[in-house]
Amino acid sequence: MGRRGAGRGRAGPRPPARRRGARGARRGGAAGPLGACEPAPLALPEALSEADALARLAELAGRNEVFASLIGLGYHDTVTPPVILRNVLDACDDALQLRAAELLSHARLHCIGWNGTSSGWLGFDADERLCRRITAATGIPACTSVLALNEIFRATGVARFGLVSPYLDDVQQKIVANYARSGFECVAERHLGLQDNYSFSEVSAEQLRAMAREVATAKPQAITIFCTNLRGAPLAEALERELGVPVYDSIATVVWKSLRLAGVDTRRVQGWGRLFREV
Repeated sequence: MGRRGAGRGRAGPRPPARRRGARGARRGGAAGPLGACEPAPLALPEALSEADALARLAELAGRNEVFASLIGLGYHDTVTPPVILRNVLDACDDALQLRAAELLSHARLHCIGWNGTSSGWLGFDADERLCRRITAATGIPACTSVLALNEIFRATGVARFGLVSPYLDDVQQKIVANYARSGFECVAERHLGLQDNYSFSEVSAEQLRAMAREVATAKPQAITIFCTNLRGAPLAEALERELGVPVYDSIATVVWKSLRLAGVDTRRVQGWGRLFREV
């Protein structure tokens, strides 16, 4: 009997009885030990908008020196939501663009163009840094849509411009502010409040025409269609005839600059506006 009793007994000492206070705390909703609770509210900084947070991340990322990109080479078994990957990695870390540039460089190119507008709200220095890094890594001259647009504004004496984009309110405000700091006044703007690339691609030609007509009423010296997932370049020629001002699409600007870096006569491009004939 003694042996059978021992077999059924506990293998170790009996655990201590729960304290009444712990049960009471549990009924009150505590999620952890009472001693770990902080009664005072946390001293958190004021929340940032998405555009401000991305700009801050870009500034921090700009302090890094990328010697070898490990993106995509293996992580813990977790899944990062695509929106985080797109907005954080793509917009704030040059590693993906640098890797793409390295692959392109095997084609022995005359130039490499970054077809994106994120420096419009992150700051133009983000594109300047990217171009330096691409050239340092590949030995090939680099350009971007936004830096090309800025060069065109300066070359043609544009100080007052109209802005058409699909972006959110805070992103649009950042773009306007960045251009103002560089001496370019946005006299009128229209935007659609969208935030993902697929929705940008669904913006119709008629929507773009309507927004361009609206900003043209403020008499800008030029209008820019500012997003590289909009189909604005094929509309430029007709809009310029109708509105009487140059229309610089951000896809057209990087194509223009890339051709110039490659030593190609830009007048060979037809139908994308006076940019390719006159600048």
